[in-house]
Amino acid sequence: MKKIINFFKECYSELKKVVWPTRESVMENTKIVIISIAVVAVFLFCVDFLSSKLVADVLAGEWLTGGM
Repeated sequence: MKKIINFFKECYSELKKVVWPTRESVMENTKIVIISIAVVAVFLFCVDFLSSKLVADVLAGEWLTGGM
């Protein structure tokens, strides 16, 4: 039982050392993450769209005739 009590005391003392981020810092980092996700989503959409068009053209045989 003493080990459990000591564990929680150590947890509490470690939590007092934590430096929590400010609201402004959290908001700024959140904006960066949202913008990064949007950029990656657009990039992946473009890659997916172009690769699906390429595969469709190859399967349709249009790549041999140049799309004519």
